[in-house]
Amino acid sequence: MKKEDLRILFMGTPEFAVASLKALVENNYNVVAVITMPDKPAGRGYKLQASPVKQYALEKGLTVFQPEKLKEENFLVELKELKIDLQVVVAFRMLPEVVWSMPTKGTFNLHSSLLPQYRGAAPINWAIINGEKETGVTTFFLSHEIDTGDIIFREKTTIRESDNAETLHDRLMVMGAQLVLKTVDAVIECNVKSIPQDEINSNEIELKPAPKIFKDDCRINWNKNAEDIFNFIRGLSPYPSAWTELHRPETDEVIRLKLYSSCRVSEEVESKNLSNGSILSDNKSYIYVLTGDGILSITDLQLSGKKRMSAIDFLNGYKLSENDYFK
Repeated sequence: MKKEDLRILFMGTPEFAVASLKALVENNYNVVAVITMPDKPAGRGYKLQASPVKQYALEKGLTVFQPEKLKEENFLVELKELKIDLQVVVAFRMLPEVVWSMPTKGTFNLHSSLLPQYRGAAPINWAIINGEKETGVTTFFLSHEIDTGDIIFREKTTIRESDNAETLHDRLMVMGAQLVLKTVDAVIECNVKSIPQDEINSNEIELKPAPKIFKDDCRINWNKNAEDIFNFIRGLSPYPSAWTELHRPETDEVIRLKLYSSCRVSEEVESKNLSNGSILSDNKSYIYVLTGDGILSITDLQLSGKKRMSAIDFLNGYKLSENDYFK
């Protein structure tokens, strides 16, 4: 079979998925249609906003479906009429079996971790938060349980100490697009040798999950050690972003701050009799915070309702007192 003859249905919603769709389109694969989430209100005016995948698909003149419910009878009829050979899923929602089992050559998903590790909605964030040194992307055939299907291909990359969720996301997005092409080519050539995830984890290593992250999950616990907090901040940067409260006993103020980057302090800093979360600052060049086992320097932050700024810019307009602390 030639790639022009393989009828592909693409499913995805965010920017991460656009790279894979773009790779398919620009390399002349036969993308018959695209399915994405319905438009959602966004911005101050709450105007309906099309997903990044929809915007790209319309630019390329592709047919777009936006079903509210994937089991809707009319939608399923339209889907059957497309006579799809292969469905490619990237950063979409969970599919019912009636949808993923429909194509003659199956449905595969691109996941941004080295499955079976980090199954779930936020694998990029959790890999960094947990201090992993390596991650990657995986293609696998869909099955009944989420992120558990037989693996087709995996590609690895190192998680650098300088990485945050944004930089790793962008690198995996590019890697993932190439892995999608490799997977589609293998399907065309009838050269797919998928492997059950249990065989990959034959040593029964503990599997770490990657559940969806909510706002309350992003609060910093200053009793943890500096390394864990460092990873926590960068694993949530820039979104959904780690946060803490600045308490100012002298004025009874409590101010919420988002923290985007930090670094560990190796120099000796006088911190006797101070509790975790205590702030040390010269009000000019640094904001140090006491953690469970050392000092962390906050380098990039944001006051509620203000723009993101460096610690130096923050201190230029906002003076800290010796009794202020993070909680």
